[in-house]
Amino acid sequence: MTGTLYLCATPIGNLGDITERVIDTLREVDLIAAEDTRNSIKLLNHFEIKTPMTSYHEYNKVEKAQQLSAQLLNGKNIALITDAGTPAISDPGETLVKMCQEAGIPVTSLPGCCACITALILSGLSTRRFCFEGFLPSDKKEKKYILEELKDETRTIILYEAPHHLKRTLQELYDVTGQRKITLCRELTKKFETVFPTTLEQAMSYYEENEPKGEYVLVLEGKSREEIRQGERSRWEELSIEEHMAVYEKQGIDRKSAMKMVAADRGVSKREIYQALLK
Repeated sequence: MTGTLYLCATPIGNLGDITERVIDTLREVDLIAAEDTRNSIKLLNHFEIKTPMTSYHEYNKVEKAQQLSAQLLNGKNIALITDAGTPAISDPGETLVKMCQEAGIPVTSLPGCCACITALILSGLSTRRFCFEGFLPSDKKEKKYILEELKDETRTIILYEAPHHLKRTLQELYDVTGQRKITLCRELTKKFETVFPTTLEQAMSYYEENEPKGEYVLVLEGKSREEIRQGERSRWEELSIEEHMAVYEKQGIDRKSAMKMVAADRGVSKREIYQALLK
């Protein structure tokens, strides 16, 4: 009989946030796969969990996932935990999950803490629509591509960042997106939890005087639709009205309809376009 892979969310700071279901599962499974066994042993010791552990991290994720899948196929039940939070979020767990799904191994999630969601609901920014970017790529070309994608993103953007890269990342975000609201979160659920709502410009200034400490979750305001509309209008306004009309008329659109479309592009009335063309 095939075993089951349990994705167990662990506390991101406060140990009281772990669920009873996760504790029971960690005690009952045959093996716990942990991103960092040195870190996870503290959690297991605190709850007196004696289940054997094995390391599963970014640098052995493919080979180890194959080994763990084989054990699952042989009937072992395995729990996957990350350093803190929910496994497979900015975490090598996604490789193991994919492998298990392809092999027909049952996978279930034991929900709990997740730093990106915790930061989002504390941010004061829109929570209706958001995208999670995790850590920006270290490769310069790939990072540039991602940042360009984020430039016109209208959803709230969530990123993770290490303290020694924070100032550089804030500058890169500012260079690409311009002035935006941002909330920086650190030490979430811990005694010295910090939630810092500000702007990109003010954040850059603050961290020039105050050295970043701890891992950060950045919650960045998306680009407003009004800003996008203004940008589109500005591009159209670089053309004369006659040139703008020609764009549509060359597509076979009749003059009356073209005037209506030009007026909409420029955010003015059709009458204004008509009068400008008369002149």
